[in-house]
Amino acid sequence: MFPRLPASMSVTVLALALGAGAAMPALASAEDKSQESQELAPVVVQGQSYRSTATKSALAPQETPGSVDEIDREAIEARGARTISEALRYTPGITTELRGGAVSRFDQYSIRGFQDARTAYDGLMLLENGWNLVPQIDPWAVEAVEVFKGPASVLYGNQSPGGMVNLIARSPRTSRSNDLRFDFGSRNLVETKGAFTGTVADLPLTYSVVALGRHNDGQAVTSEEERYVFAPSVDWQLSSATLLNLNLYMQRDPSAGIYNALPASGTVYHNPHGRLDPNAYAGDANYNTYNRHMLMPGYKIVHDFSDRWNVLQNVRFTDGSVLQKNTYNTGLAPDQRTLGRRAYMSNESSHGITLDNQLAGRIDLGPMEHNVLLGVDYQKLDSNVLYKDAPTMPIDLFDPDNRAINPAALDFHDPLALGADLDLAYEQVGFYLQDQVRWGRLILLGGGRYDRYASKEVGDKYLVAVNERASTTDTTGRAGAMYQFDNGLSPYVSYTQSFEPLPGSNRAGKAFKPAQATQWESGIKFTTPDGHHVITLAGFTITKKNDITRDPSGGPYDVIQAGETRSRGFELNLTSKLLEELTLAFSGSILDATITKDTSGLEGKTPIWAAKQTASLWATYGLPTKALAGAELGAGVRYLGKTKLDARNTGTVPSHALVDMNLLYDLGQAAGSLRGFGLSITATNLLDKRYYSCYDAQNCWFGQERTILASLRYSF
Repeated sequence: MFPRLPASMSVTVLALALGAGAAMPALASAEDKSQESQELAPVVVQGQSYRSTATKSALAPQETPGSVDEIDREAIEARGARTISEALRYTPGITTELRGGAVSRFDQYSIRGFQDARTAYDGLMLLENGWNLVPQIDPWAVEAVEVFKGPASVLYGNQSPGGMVNLIARSPRTSRSNDLRFDFGSRNLVETKGAFTGTVADLPLTYSVVALGRHNDGQAVTSEEERYVFAPSVDWQLSSATLLNLNLYMQRDPSAGIYNALPASGTVYHNPHGRLDPNAYAGDANYNTYNRHMLMPGYKIVHDFSDRWNVLQNVRFTDGSVLQKNTYNTGLAPDQRTLGRRAYMSNESSHGITLDNQLAGRIDLGPMEHNVLLGVDYQKLDSNVLYKDAPTMPIDLFDPDNRAINPAALDFHDPLALGADLDLAYEQVGFYLQDQVRWGRLILLGGGRYDRYASKEVGDKYLVAVNERASTTDTTGRAGAMYQFDNGLSPYVSYTQSFEPLPGSNRAGKAFKPAQATQWESGIKFTTPDGHHVITLAGFTITKKNDITRDPSGGPYDVIQAGETRSRGFELNLTSKLLEELTLAFSGSILDATITKDTSGLEGKTPIWAAKQTASLWATYGLPTKALAGAELGAGVRYLGKTKLDARNTGTVPSHALVDMNLLYDLGQAAGSLRGFGLSITATNLLDKRYYSCYDAQNCWFGQERTILASLRYSF
């Protein structure tokens, strides 16, 4: 690990950075933007305040010594993605939709074999309370999705070692654009949405407004999904050197489908009573609620002190609530058809802030150009959780009554009923430093970070009073090198670290240290001079230590930090424009994820949701015939290899290959009177393949059924 810094340093730097951010308008000058800023503008396509996920700079992914995958707006729409998980389906090394296609209320995925991958929105982490209140950004509000593979703690603090996902928000544009859509399709989908950009009169104001309303039936019988989104953003050019962005993301989900699981018997495996349908539901329409409200206002301010130095402050506030009513399984009876259930409800609210201050500058020392980044970020979340849990009637899976529960009859007041009334909080302050060095064709990247993290859990939990408070510090680092040859070939090597705070303590009362991980990665990136062919190949090894495992010297619930997991593999991305009308995109991965140390019998096992092979191919073909001018056909196939049924690897979930297609048609090219109109048809799982995802034998989920989406577009 990198050397530790004094605990007082991060707090001092935070105070200084906050002061600098508050003073930025006063420091604004009339100085024209530097030539350097103008040269970078074409790279920073998402706006002046955009920073690359992997470096928090304008360094392009092809110039970064590490793995970065990008999914742009065009790809999101071509795949008909209505969740971020769906947008990631063609990305190597990622297992998406961990709880199947019928569950869409959370974006859940594992990266390089590790679960709990976190999501950022415009460079700031989305704040989660660890229960059921999880922000979920709708893809319609997103310009692009960037996936930074491997440990990312040096720039973002607390992170899973597999990687992270950053959602780039739609941003204001000076060019006027109005995009209206009307979508309809499978399961009675009706959706209207719009995206608008432009300049406000002759004022130094540009805007972006995103709005959406959607309603459809869920895949599971009796379930429904409903969503409303409003996301405006305004850029205010305070001076030639200072830009202020004000933004808001507001979302309401009155209903969000289901979260219930089904047993492996009847889904993945044979059941003597037959097979369950992919729309099977083990819950109850009378007791299925997920009502989520999210309000996230924020601002970004960018100021150029000179032609070499600038500062960015990025701030977002979070206010959210959710009411959930649901059931969960307690096991399948010996008759192989009766499923035991309990009913639960949770009422949760959260309030928080995320803040990132970045000071960037260029220093030339002889032949070397140093692009220095100094940053201080801060996260704080306070949350309240009221949870109740009570027994309810079982359900016959093969003759279900999904409207049998009487909510008034549920006895949540039984003294022996499970429940929780908790105040939760966590706070993180991080100080980071990065230097990107250009020395001819050699790119060197190095950085270090110091974090202070504190958390608390106070209240009643499962009939026991709890008062757990923990604080920890950690240091992480990264180093990488890349050499860019004249022929477009760029080999690289990198080393990165991450940490994850862990709640709880051992039986001696000693708080757990953070889980820590390291990654070694090497690879090659290649781009032809005309840009028509791009290849990236990466090999990596990740080792995560200090996992929680059973204490062999203690009782059945005592745990210690003795676990270790290793993940290693290869990932390939290839994009090729073979003809003027034909483009192919292929990706594939080979993964070996193994629990290498454990005291509870898991040593040598493969973690769940870690497929050994994944592959995908997407082809786009612009139809050249005059009669079909403006038409474009896309088709893809995605493959996910076998995964383990449970942590003990007692069974296997079969592999699957799915086919997707889409057709885009610019009607204006067919008839001048239809200028601005467009039509698209997207088919997901075209062959209606039956597939699954499992956590264990009692908790499996069906993948998404065949889904057809038609969209009528009018742009002006």
